[in-house]
Amino acid sequence: MMVYDPTNLRRRSIRLKGLDYAAAGGYYVTIVAQWRESFFGEIRNAELIPNDAGNMINKIWLSLSERFPKIEVDTFQLMPNHFHGILMVHDVGATLVVAPDLLIAPDRAGTRPAPTIGKMIGAFKSITTHEYILGVNAHGWVPFNQRFWQRNYYEHIIRNQAAHERIANYIFSNPANWGDDEENLHNIPPKEN
Repeated sequence: MMVYDPTNLRRRSIRLKGLDYAAAGGYYVTIVAQWRESFFGEIRNAELIPNDAGNMINKIWLSLSERFPKIEVDTFQLMPNHFHGILMVHDVGATLVVAPDLLIAPDRAGTRPAPTIGKMIGAFKSITTHEYILGVNAHGWVPFNQRFWQRNYYEHIIRNQAAHERIANYIFSNPANWGDDEENLHNIPPKEN
């Protein structure tokens, strides 16, 4: 039996071992607000109507390629309490989507490692959290409790053009499916006592 030990808080990584998350290719990510709070706007007529915080999130997402020149922001969709996006990571001369066997981490001794998807998402979460705090203080945005984003994020490697199209269609149609979305708090059954 495992006993809770607050001095040993190692968390199990959900990332695939041996995978180079800085490699060229397409990556689909979902980032969720802590407690699934709806900070970013509302769905009306199958469309997200962003509030000022939602506009800030979109703006920072679009600016990621300025901070990380190897990436291209592809399809993305802000939702009331989460965000879906595709990032394309480029290498000089590489194709947009690479075969899975090319994603194993190469030996990078002596070179400065390229930023990983984790570093890019970490920067996005950090910048948006800071900007949201400024919005709370300056514009009365709804304050958050402890954290703005959930600790982790979901990511999926896009392996071919068909997968890219399927994921992009899912992202594009997400507002129309908000009523059935698993991140929609109205779809979570109440806990029984």
